[in-house]
Amino acid sequence: MTLGVGDVAPDFELDGTGGRRYALADERGATVVLVFYPADNTPVCSTQLSAYNSDLAAFTRLGAHVLAISPQDVASHEAFAEDLGLTFPLLADLDKSVGRSYGVLGPLGFYRRSVFVVDGVGAVRYAHRSVGGFRFRPVHELVDAVEAAS
Repeated sequence: MTLGVGDVAPDFELDGTGGRRYALADERGATVVLVFYPADNTPVCSTQLSAYNSDLAAFTRLGAHVLAISPQDVASHEAFAEDLGLTFPLLADLDKSVGRSYGVLGPLGFYRRSVFVVDGVGAVRYAHRSVGGFRFRPVHELVDAVEAAS
């Protein structure tokens, strides 16, 4: 079964940047934008996360939190975040269990570039999984999804 709009978002706990552990359950009451990206220090991922970071105020103005997830370790995430000046958390899904539960793993086990908007009660209100991975969802589309979820 593929996770889609209206489904309950699978909970998770992952280590992330800033020296802390993040749990989706801790975000209840707020809308969360979950950004699954293939890898740190790659051209498209760098552009995507930089775009979301540049317009982070558009999400925070709506009370939404952005969490980005990929299979690299926290040390890689810390360096990547520092290089790009990212101010939202990057979470390490080392065994890809969270990616698997959200259905974002491609046929070879790599993350597909994907975004989910989860409302304050934990329901998926927007889901997009990229097939090719060379493009990402623009900020305005995600902001619209956050507004619709509120």
